[in-house]
Amino acid sequence: MAKFERMHWLGIGIGLMGMLGSVLIFKGSNLLYFLLVISLIVGVLPFMISFLLGQSKQKEREEKFLEFVRDLVETVRSGTPISKAVVNLRNRNYGSLTPHIRKLANQLSIGITLTVALQNFAKDTKSRVISRAVSLISEAERAGGKIDTILDSVAESVNQIEQLRKERKAAVSNLVTQGYLIFFVFIIIMLVLEFKILPLVSDLGGTEGLAISTTNISPDQFSMPLFVMLLVQSFFAGLVIGKIAEGSIKNGFKHSFILLALTLLITTGAKALFR
Repeated sequence: MAKFERMHWLGIGIGLMGMLGSVLIFKGSNLLYFLLVISLIVGVLPFMISFLLGQSKQKEREEKFLEFVRDLVETVRSGTPISKAVVNLRNRNYGSLTPHIRKLANQLSIGITLTVALQNFAKDTKSRVISRAVSLISEAERAGGKIDTILDSVAESVNQIEQLRKERKAAVSNLVTQGYLIFFVFIIIMLVLEFKILPLVSDLGGTEGLAISTTNISPDQFSMPLFVMLLVQSFFAGLVIGKIAEGSIKNGFKHSFILLALTLLITTGAKALFR
């Protein structure tokens, strides 16, 4: 945690220094906003990296939980009580899930009931898949049924969820690519509208000798609405892509960050080059 906090503060510091340096050195230049955007992205990037690492660890926990349940099934089938089986497995390596399993085993060792310990385990992992599986195990333990059969069913259920998730991700990969391509086409259209079409319309304004006088249209009047439209489109397009690809709006934030960063870089870069 301390490592991530240092990374966050470092990113913020570099971003602020970049903004301050850009304002002092390039004040009045067309490059100013482009450099400010780069500094902003550098400042936000560590937070996004932490978010992505957290999402990656969450997926790893769910995958390792399947391995843990399978090991638990084998141990319980040999005649070992489930609480004792958990304690016996605490020294095995389950990746990022290992600290949670050790905490679960320690709670059982000091006399905490299996139901309470499993509830704490589910809260600590913050996974819906694990929470559902833990609920089934707790109910089976209280009902006094064949715990090994229940554990086997839980393992099969978790495995099916993981398989369906991978199949869905593979199936919609083309849709994700199409979503990005459509968005880039949208950006190009907006840039052509701002830098090519609007200046032509502006040149027609105020033309003398026409029966109907046209009003001068300044491209700058449309620049900000188009820019805001692109930002809104970037944010919500990212959420939609995340929902389609991974079934969660939360996972769409990384796509929103990518699209927002690209939008800011492309639009400010285009203004620096063509104005």
